[in-house]
Order: sequence, then structure tokens, then C-alpha cells
Amino acid sequence: MAGMTRGMLRLVAATALAGATPWSAAAQQIAPIDAGAPQISARANGVDVRAAGTVMRVNALTDSILRVRIARGGVFAEDASWAVPAGFRARTVKVTPAADGFSTAAVRVRITAAGGLVVEDLAGKVISADAPRPVDLDGTGFTLRKALPFGQHIYGLGDKTGDLDRRGQSFVDWNTDSYKFMRSTDPIYKSVPFFVSAGGEGGSYGILFDNTYRAWFDFAHRDPNTLEMGAPDGPIDYYLIAGPTTGDVVRRYTDLTGRAPMPPQWALGFQQSRYSYMSADEVRQIAGRLRAEKIPTDVLWLDIDFQDRNRPFTVNTQTFPDLAGLARDMKSTGIKLIAITDLHVAAAPNQGYTPYDTGIAGDHFVHNPDGSVFVGKVWPGPSVFPDFTRAKSRVWWGGLFKPFVHDGIAGFWNDMNEPSVFETLTGTMPLDTVHHIASDDFADRNATHAEVHNVYGMLNTRATFEGLRTLQPNERAFVMTRASYAGGQRYGVTWTGDNSATWDHLKLSVHQLINLGLSGFAWAGADVGGFTGGPSADLLTRWFEIGAFTPVFRDHAEKGSPRAEPWVDGAEHLAIRRRFVEERYRLMPYLYALADRNAHAGDPVMRPVFYDYPDALKASCDQSMAFTLGASLLVAPPPKPESPQTYNVCLPAGGWFDYWTGLPATPMKASGDAPIMSATQTTPEQRINGDMVAETPRLDHLPVYVRAGTILPRQPVTQSTSEVPTGLLFLDVYPGSGCTGVLYADDGHSMAFERGGYLRQTVRCTVSADGMTIAFDKRQGSFSPWWKQIAVTVHGWKGAGAVRQGTRTLSASRDDAAQALRFTAGDLAKGGTVTITRG
Repeated sequence: MAGMTRGMLRLVAATALAGATPWSAAAQQIAPIDAGAPQISARANGVDVRAAGTVMRVNALTDSILRVRIARGGVFAEDASWAVPAGFRARTVKVTPAADGFSTAAVRVRITAAGGLVVEDLAGKVISADAPRPVDLDGTGFTLRKALPFGQHIYGLGDKTGDLDRRGQSFVDWNTDSYKFMRSTDPIYKSVPFFVSAGGEGGSYGILFDNTYRAWFDFAHRDPNTLEMGAPDGPIDYYLIAGPTTGDVVRRYTDLTGRAPMPPQWALGFQQSRYSYMSADEVRQIAGRLRAEKIPTDVLWLDIDFQDRNRPFTVNTQTFPDLAGLARDMKSTGIKLIAITDLHVAAAPNQGYTPYDTGIAGDHFVHNPDGSVFVGKVWPGPSVFPDFTRAKSRVWWGGLFKPFVHDGIAGFWNDMNEPSVFETLTGTMPLDTVHHIASDDFADRNATHAEVHNVYGMLNTRATFEGLRTLQPNERAFVMTRASYAGGQRYGVTWTGDNSATWDHLKLSVHQLINLGLSGFAWAGADVGGFTGGPSADLLTRWFEIGAFTPVFRDHAEKGSPRAEPWVDGAEHLAIRRRFVEERYRLMPYLYALADRNAHAGDPVMRPVFYDYPDALKASCDQSMAFTLGASLLVAPPPKPESPQTYNVCLPAGGWFDYWTGLPATPMKASGDAPIMSATQTTPEQRINGDMVAETPRLDHLPVYVRAGTILPRQPVTQSTSEVPTGLLFLDVYPGSGCTGVLYADDGHSMAFERGGYLRQTVRCTVSADGMTIAFDKRQGSFSPWWKQIAVTVHGWKGAGAVRQGTRTLSASRDDAAQALRFTAGDLAKGGTVTITRG
């Protein structure tokens, strides 16, 4: 449509509103459909199935990823996607044809007599199967149905509310500003139409339903054995990802939609925020108190009140007279500033407001059907909205950050980008608002807000991220977003929005963060303490404890609510909160290695226990609050977080240690009437099968366990990640099967790691009757670390031990009460071994 007049564009929009399907503007015509029984036509990478007015095309993109598209009347919708890059959609593998379908090296695809799709593993176990009536068409709308046998559990869909397991629930995808949302509220801020099924006979599988309209999902809510999904319009286009493990599915999903970029290391630190810190003086006071109280902190956030009249890309110079000076002062203390930048631009003609003036001049705003610019009310008052579906508008938007980057603002926060619009019945733009798509491999065309709404926030984040990368090509961009879509992890971290200061919301946040991780958003957080309402002292302390083990750790609360900084409830609570913040900084080497793993493999940082331990799906304990940080740390808060009642923790098979004491976790006695034992008590021999341990909640304690077979790197506490640790790198060795650990380091902020400026080293341990060998692989990368020596603690060790590094004997000390052997080794950059011989 390049070169079309505004009048012609209005005509296209009007035609779309009259019932045309804009998503088929670049449709692909195929052969006419024959009536009667399904007809299967082989293709090099799949099959076409013609039946009852539709054509179903099943293509194998990889051996384990299938794309399924359904054409109405022989016409496929435009082959384009905001979620799946064109390069991956073009991938293909050769398949082995069969009379009823085809097979790849990993799966078998069968077409049923009713024209349904069955996907099996090569042993014939069903991974996914269509229901007896797989497709219904209703005008522009449609419904897809698949069988959901009893025993299959459903996860994902981003940070939807409700229980961790989505089975028995139904949801709508429609990004919505949901202030004070509740456990039952749906929809909320994000639309991530991807879910994972776990527990089926053929293992786990995932489905990405790539439709940006107001899609819906029913996971055996209406029909106890049926999974249904549909939309009122748009393409019938989904991807089925075979496992067999949940980890396989999630990693392949991030192959499909892209992985989160490596974050700056400071983003892993503690972050303090409030809506709002009202002046530069207040920011300095907060920073000063954090440092005086020795609470490690990396980030302070500026909410909308730092701006002039809530206008994005402005500064209130009365209260923030020198933003660059403030950023320099904070940097000198090791604290970064992140500033909010909402996407609504104040409609302020003839006022010298650059974002509005340049946006109007470049035709960068969303339009009404009559061609005028859409205006809606948000924080600045009457506002206009950038049209992020246009590549040139995203470039314009990204350039607006230049003065703030120059002033030293380290990252940016895109809020209100569902988009939220005040004083409308829907809380957002009218559905007939017109966007112009000119981006990626989409046809150059107009689209209504009904099509674009769910991707609007993601494209806002994309514009910010790409702008920052252009402005600072050698620095990692940090962007936080509230609204997003599948694939949005490529551009920003996220948080769960305007939660509440309640015990139920603490529990809900754990579920939301786990499901975000399974949905590709490994970097996510929830407002610690709750955004609205004001937490009790105990609630805030418990939230700090759990938050310290979540991917993004930010304390944030709204104006008008009680203060929620770490010190607000007195010395006793402050001491506990500080201790858990410090523990996060001790674990920074482990967290940073998880960040590296996520960036190149896609594994979430925060995971459900069954992610690495599938048998946990069958555990008898209430695991509704349990999660793992990587595969090695299992965090087990009380399943009823407000209750003092003793509860059981089911530890997966393989053996576990108490993180805090280093002692082997002790199982409860088998007898039903035997006294319950604490997880910190010891027994003569550690059991290697899965065990149940008992925990009694204490405000100053959060149960954390370490998998036997872990080599856990830690460091001395620093007050920020910009402070170089002094002393030794700590390696805690927990002997067990597959004993391994990874060291990762780089400069923490630049893109040098992409050019070899990193350190990655695998460490392994092997136990024998004579003792233990700890082997260091040769390091990868050219980065030189801060440590020169390594303090090693071997847990679960009894008796004496003679330690040698190569030909050199090392001094070792034994701690019989802690069952630990300790020694200091030299740094083994080129690899090598340390041997321990039992005394």
C-alpha cells in the first residue's frame, strides 16, 4: 500500500470494519477443496489435508516442531507473525511420508478418518490428539478442539491469575490494565498464547496459538476431557512442540520465538522503587539510607512524578533540577537509575513538546477510521499513541531516548502499554482505531486495533529496546514492560503489574512468575510487598525472603500506601530482610550463570519443581509454593504462607542438602505416628530416594535445599554488582550423581561477551571409595575474573581428607559437626584437578 492516499487508507479501514479479513491480504491460494472424506496430499515437509471446506497444512519445521495452518475455502492467511521470526517459519526438515501422514526423526503424525490430527512419539505413545470434532467455523471466528486426558496438567499463558496448573480453568487473551486485580481476574496485562501440557503418556508438549485477536482458551473447564481454543477472527495458525520433557518444550519454544538477551548484571541485584520518589532530594535520601543500613542495592526507579506534568520524555526541573547530576551521584554509590516512559504522548500542539511535534510531522500516531489522529485521556490528559506497527515509527520512538541516555539513565520502564486509556468503556482504544502495518514480512496494510491490541505493548517494548541498542550499541539494553505477547522476551523483562499487599497475592506471584518462565519470560518479578494496600510487617518480610530467590527482585508500592522500604518495620524485620538481600548477592555467580544459560538455551531461571524432576508431578506434598532456582536450588515456602502450621516438603529423588546448614536433608520417619523431624537434623546415612521432610514456619527462615550433585559458586557480599568482590570465590560441593557446576563471568554491562569477552568453565566432581576428584575444565572465553583463589567446601564429608592440587598438597580443615571438609585451591584457568583422599 506504499504511496496510497489518506483517503484510500480510510477506504481500506472501512472495508475491514465491514467484515473483510485484513489478515488475509497476502493470502495464499491453493487447489480447490474436494468434498467427502479427507484427502491427504504429501509435501516434502508434511501434508495437506482437504476436508469439509477447509485445508489443513501440517509442516515439520524441525523434527519436534510442527506448524499447523487451516485455510478457509482454500485460502491461507498471510504467512507473517509478530511472535515467530520469518527465518524460523521458513525452516523445514524432510519427512518420511505414510498413507495417513508422515514421520520425522522424533514424532509420527497421523490424520484420522475425521480429518483430525494425532501426534505420537516413535513408540506410538500419543503426545497430542484432536477431539472428535476438531474444528468449528463461525463466520470469521473459529474453535479448535483437542483431547485433554485426565492426568495431563497445563501450564504457561504468561502471568494469568488462578492456580499454577491451568487445567479446569478458562482464559481470554486481551491485554488489560487491571489495577488491584484478584486471583479470579481475567484478562490482565499480557497475552502469551503458549501453554505446556505435562503428564501425558507421550510426555510434555506445547502449543503456540499465534493469533493476536481476542483469543480464548478452555482447559477442560466446559468439557472435562477437552482442550478448546479459538478467536473471533484472524488466522488459524498454531505450532505444536513435542518434548518429551517440559524442559525440551520450553527450550524449543524459545528456539521458535527467540530468547531473552543477556541482561546487565546489575539487573540481577536488589531494586528499590516507589510510585513515586517525588524529588531528587528524596532519591538521594533513599539511596543514602540504603547505603547506611548496608542493604545491597543496584537500582532505584523513577516513576511518573519525575516528569513535567506526567509527559513522557520530560523532566520536572523544579523537583529534579539536574537529572544528569543525580545519575552521576547515584553511579558513584553503585546505584543505577531507571526511568519510566509511558507510551502515551501528550496531545500538546504549539507547546514546544518535541515528542508530539515530531510525531505529528512524521505521521507516527494511531488514527481514527476517518483519518484523524486518535486522542485518548491518560496521565498527561489528552494523549496520542505511537503506531508501533510501523518500523519507521519505532525508529522515531527509539530516538527520543537520546537525551536520557546521555544523562546516564541506565534503563527504561514501559508502563500503561496495554494500552490503557482512561474514561472509555473498554479501558483501551476503540476496536476500529486504525494502525498501519509496515514491518517485518507483513504485507504493507492497515489493520484495526482489534488485530493489533495484544501485540501493541510488545511492539512498544521492541521500539524502546531497539532504540537503546542503536543509541548505545556496545551496551546491553534494559527495558521493563507491563504488557506483551509471545516472543516479547526478546525485548524486555516484565513484572506482574498492580498486585496487592495480601498473603494470597504473595502466593499468586509465585505461580505467575513460574508460568511466565515457562512462557519464555525468564526475567520477571512481582512488586515485593504488593503495589497497593500496604503490607503487614510479617508479609513484607516473607515477601523479601521469597523475592530474593526470584528473577527480578524489586520492592515497589503506590503513592498513598504505607512506605515499604526495607527499614520501615524496625530493626528486627530489617535484619531479616537485609540477610536475604545479602544472600542474593552471595549467590550472584550462580544467578549469573543461570542468566548465561537462559540466553543461549532458553531454560527459565525460576522453575516449577517438575521442570527438572518430572516425578514431582506425582508428589503427595502440597507443592503450590515450591519452586527451583535453576535445577540446583529448591525453595520451599509454606504452602499457606500466612499460617504457622507445620508442612511437608517432597524432595525429588537423588538426595538434597539444607542450604543454610550444609547438612544432608533428613527425611521424616516412615511410621505414621513417629515424631516429625526437622530438615536440619541428621541421620547416619543419607537416603538417595525422594524423601519427605517437615518444616515449621519461622519468620526468619525460608527452607532452601541444594540438590546432591551440585557445585554451587558463591561470592563475598558486595553493596552492588559494580563493586568488585574482595577475597575468594566460594565453591560448595554437594556430592551426588552427575556432580557439576558452571562458572560464568563477564564485564556485566557491555556486548563484549558476544566477541569472546566472557569466562565459562564447567567444574565436575566424582566420588569413589577412596575419596573425591574435582575436575576443572579448560575455560572458554578471554575474560579475566576478579578471583585468584577458590575456597572449596565439600559437604556431606566425614573424617579426615588429604587434598592435592596437581603435585601440591593443600591444607584442609574438617568440621565434623557440619560434615564438611574445607580447603583453598589456586585458580585453575587452564583446567586441572583437585584430589581428596580419605584419611
